[in-house]
This record gives sequence, structure tokens and C-alpha cells, in this order.
Amino acid sequence: MLSLKKDVERLVDSILSDGVADVIVKADLKKKLLSGKKLRIKLGIDPTGSDLHLGHMVVVHKLKEFQDLGHQIILLFGNFTGQIGDPTGKNESRPMRTQEELELNAKHYIEQVSSILDVSKLEIRWNAEWLAKLNFSDVVTLASQFTVAQMLERDMFQDRIKNDQPISIHELMYPLMQGYDSVALKADVELGGTDQTFNLLAGRVLQKAYGQEPQNILTVPILVGTDGSMKMGKTTGNYIGVNEDPIDIYGKTMKIPDELILTYFELAARARDNELQSVKNRLTTENPRNLKMELAFEIVKLYRGEDEAVKAQEHFKTVHQKKELPDVIEEVVLVVKNWNIVDLISDLGLASTKSDARRLVEGGGVKWENEKIEDIKMEIVLSKNAGLLQVGKRNFRKVRV
Repeated sequence: MLSLKKDVERLVDSILSDGVADVIVKADLKKKLLSGKKLRIKLGIDPTGSDLHLGHMVVVHKLKEFQDLGHQIILLFGNFTGQIGDPTGKNESRPMRTQEELELNAKHYIEQVSSILDVSKLEIRWNAEWLAKLNFSDVVTLASQFTVAQMLERDMFQDRIKNDQPISIHELMYPLMQGYDSVALKADVELGGTDQTFNLLAGRVLQKAYGQEPQNILTVPILVGTDGSMKMGKTTGNYIGVNEDPIDIYGKTMKIPDELILTYFELAARARDNELQSVKNRLTTENPRNLKMELAFEIVKLYRGEDEAVKAQEHFKTVHQKKELPDVIEEVVLVVKNWNIVDLISDLGLASTKSDARRLVEGGGVKWENEKIEDIKMEIVLSKNAGLLQVGKRNFRKVRV
């Protein structure tokens, strides 16, 4: 019995430390976790996009640890707050979205987290359920719990003030709404990234004001994107989406800066303790590329399974290391014979826009029949024999009429 108690305590200590930035209040939360009480663990999500990336999944994996201990996980979708947008980390106001957009995106989110969480055991809520019912008097009561000075202390608002950029009143209201979510849900614990700390603390303030015990807070680190400098995000283009093709997940992982290898092993590949120490030691003696290949394999395996990880690694070795062509290249038959190279790349879907296609050509990232093309006015004449088009390092098409 004593041994079992020690095992549980070690597990709780691991949950409160591995991949964690901060816990408020750690001793209190540890006591609750050891008490056997079933806690209500909240994660708020404004579904302003439809796809999740590795940065999102850091906190989802932490939720999984709480779920495995038998606690009630609450996924709270902001179909009210999402119309406004949290200004966290933004230098300008976000565009407002409709409830229909947000609710459709939320369905995609649930599908994607189902690979990690047991969705059948989740409590899924929408904050329009209570926020849409508040009257102006209710809002004034909420606002009375905070000062303007407290709100303006937030870094992103200070940056806007220095840069003479506007701050809308509705943005100051966002922490009040997120905090009130915790009141409505009677949350025991709320999770989020370190950029959410102010909003999570607002929940503690409002719960206390409404006669509830203040929630504990657990924050996870922000995952830096593949560019090595900014927070991972779709708008910055430095993201690795969990729903992307395994080959792309693998390839993007290989592009991260060497200094992020250890962080990605911990936050994206879920490596722990001895594994992390091993990676740290090997970084001093081995070629970082070897470790990145192991990292990419583990990330693909986590979200797509081992078979897809093996295929993605073999593809990378063939195309990038051996400089060989992949075994299978898609063949496309077109009706038009004469093509401008930019139009051809764009129409084949190998660049998101014609501007991107032009940049790829001018940057030397395009080959036709193994000859590099750098002239955006280059004309390609197709024949019945398929010609080989290569865009970037991984995209190949055989094209003919």
C-alpha cells in the first residue's frame, strides 16, 4: 500500500512538472490530486481556425495526463468570445467571426484531439450559453473587479501604446469573459499557455468574488515555430499541422533550428527524463541531423502511427539524402500544351498563390527536367511524353498532354 501511494505521488509530481511552465498554487493542486477527488479541468479554446498544430497539442497532451487520472476534462469552445478574439500576443485587433464559423471549426478540433483524448468522456461546452445572457448590469459588476491599470499592464497593450496603435474597449473585456467562464463551469483547474496567464488569473479573481474556491492554474510553455523565433502559428507560416501529410510533418520538423531540438523532443514528441538527458548528451557529440531525424520520426509516429513514420523517413532519405527521385510520382494530364512556368506551378496546386510560385522560381526552387528555372517568364511546352517538374525539395509531378 505504501509503495502504491509513492507511485501515485511520483505520477502527480510528474504531471505538475514535466512540460510545465508554472502551477498556481502548486502545493494546493498537488494536495487535491492526491486526495482522490474528481476535479473539473478546463481548457478554453477560441476556434478561430480549423486546424491544430503541434503548439496546440502541448496542452492537449497535458489534459490527457489528467484524464488518465480520472478527472473530468472540459473542452470549452468560445462561440461567444471567439467572435471578439483574445488580443494575447497580437499587435492589432483580430477580425470578428460568426458563430457558424466558430462552431464548424470546433467540430474539426474535436476530431483532431480524438487521437489523444477519449472524446466520449469529455464535457464539451460553449460559452455563449451564459455570456450571451449577461445584461449590462452583469457586465458592469464583472468589470468592477478590475482596474484599467491592471488591464493595461499586459505586454501586448503596452506595445500598442508605444507604437500608437489603438486598443478597443471590447479587448479589455476579454479577460472578464474568460474568467466568468470558470465561474459558470465551477472549474477546479484551468490549463493554458504562458501567454494566457493574465486571463487564467482573472478566473481566480472572479470565482472568489462569486463565492467559489479559486481555480488552480497550470501553464505550459509556448512552442516556438519552425522559424526559430516566433510562436508557432498559421498566420506566421511557421507551423506543423497535425493533420498534414506525414511527409510534410517529417520534412518541416527537419527544418527546425538545431537549438530547438531538445525543446521539440520535450514538448512535441513527449520525451521524458532519461530520454531528454540522452538527447542533451548526444547533442554535444553527434550530428544534429541524426537527432532531428529521430525527432521527426517520433512526431509522425505520435499522430500518424509507426507505418507512416517509416514511410516518411524513407521518403526523406530518398529525396534529400540520396538525392534520388521518389518511387511514385503523380502524373497529371493537361489539355493546354503551352504553359508559363508560374501558371503551371499554381494550377497544379504546388504553390498557394501565383506570388508564391514566382518567389519559388526566382529563389531557384523549381526544376523542369532536372534543369533549374529562375526566369518567371519561362514557357513550358508539354508533349505526350511526361516531363518532370520539381518544386522545392519534396514536390514532384510528371506532366503531359
